[in-house]
Amino acid sequence: QVQLVESGGGLVQAGGSLRLSCAASGFIFSSYAMSWYRQAPGKERELVATISAGGTIKYTDSVKGRFTVSRDNAKNTVSLQMNSLKPEDTAVYYCNVIRYSRHYWGQGTQVTVSS
Repeated sequence: QVQLVESGGGLVQAGGSLRLSCAASGFIFSSYAMSWYRQAPGKERELVATISAGGTIKYTDSVKGRFTVSRDNAKNTVSLQMNSLKPEDTAVYYCNVIRYSRHYWGQGTQVTVSS
């Protein structure tokens, strides 16, 4: 079965950096686009970044120039390097894959940015 396990969240001051990782199993990782979403308290879950199977990358406007998504198909992992963090980046971050029109999610990892 599909499993996604995030790690790397934590508490950081504004301007700092964090690196999130997601370990994937249960599917042919290299064949699927992987995404990072986030959900702040009282807000809807939003798409942060996507990396396709072929390596095409898209970011939501608010993180462009600050976040970098990457994947390692040999290790079945996708990462999100987050630099110049802002308090508004505070959220639970989720790893996501869509297979046969079904969304799969990890348990999420909390990122808190203090001002």
